[in-house]
Amino acid sequence: MKILHVSPSFYPTRAYGGTIRSSYGLCRGLTQLGCEVRVLTTDTDGIGRNLDVENDRDVHVDGLQVRYCHKLFRNSVSAGLLRVMREYVAWADVVHLIAVYSFPTFPTLAYCRKLDKPLVWSPRGSLQRWDGSTRVATKFLWERVCQTLALKDRVVLHTTSEEEARQSQARFRDVRTVIVHNGVELPAHVRRTDPTAELRITYLGRLHPIKGIENLLDACKLMQGDPDPWHLTIAGGGEGDYPNVLKSKVEKLGLQGRVDFTGEVFGDAKEILFAESDVLVAPSYVENFGMVIAEALAQEVPVIAGRGTPWEGLQTNDCGLWVENNAQSLAAAIRRMRALPLREMGRRGRCWIEREFSWEAVSRQMLTVFQDCCCGRSAKSF
Repeated sequence: MKILHVSPSFYPTRAYGGTIRSSYGLCRGLTQLGCEVRVLTTDTDGIGRNLDVENDRDVHVDGLQVRYCHKLFRNSVSAGLLRVMREYVAWADVVHLIAVYSFPTFPTLAYCRKLDKPLVWSPRGSLQRWDGSTRVATKFLWERVCQTLALKDRVVLHTTSEEEARQSQARFRDVRTVIVHNGVELPAHVRRTDPTAELRITYLGRLHPIKGIENLLDACKLMQGDPDPWHLTIAGGGEGDYPNVLKSKVEKLGLQGRVDFTGEVFGDAKEILFAESDVLVAPSYVENFGMVIAEALAQEVPVIAGRGTPWEGLQTNDCGLWVENNAQSLAAAIRRMRALPLREMGRRGRCWIEREFSWEAVSRQMLTVFQDCCCGRSAKSF
């Protein structure tokens, strides 16, 4: 099967978090199943930055053929992508589109309609909303254009959780929706350091209001007078002034010395961070999946996740807690974690990830979705 993966950004950029890691992992998994995969993307490496890659031809990346079209402006606007898109869509048996509110969306939908190509569309959480959602009216108009361009009986929405499926289908009612969660890379060897008297709490991810980090800081304030020591490491980067907002909040709450900001971590530094963590906290208001949660569990780190994430299984698999995203609930969960067998919980989390979230298993599920889309079958709908 020939699969064209269209995305505004792609590996090796590190600017867009879990979406890049999940897209890259899926494409590699599909090639290992015998599919021919080409990627059409831009050379964006974040706002105002470009990757140092060739952009006038396909380049080979771990068995994939990737065309990095030159980005002209802040995000993913690319005249080069428009010039070659027809050729790439015509080549494919099925097109896989990533994201919604980005430059490649309209031309991909239009060419799939014109050439009668089946399309699997992964919004990656873009269609979900929360109380802090911005530009809602603009997004509504964008969606109306998408509805006009999409050939609805040839499109399948791919979501990664039941809540994402529910909200996505509410916006595209005539489009079939399937649920296949993301996969995660399983490290061959897990690195863990010996625990200390201090509970080592970690937040890892994008610094953005939707992530609920301010609630976590308020929870830390509630624990400030606890007799048992703890320390919070916040790892990740953010756009605009929001990282400084968080740092100012730490000072205002008097948490200096208890909370550290490390910036973005990758590769070996990320593995060391997991190795030196007793618990990962992911208090997001909304997540379509939450790659960092799966990655932490793969590294045998128990997780406390907010109920805006689709990780109720943390409790059913006894490898973490799934709680309300407010300061009181987060503080209570962290205190409770101290009394639990964290190493045993970490091992149970790793076993769960191995059973259900390996890239081989997830890639096979996605291949079935692509095949059903090509054959006009309904697949396993939400």
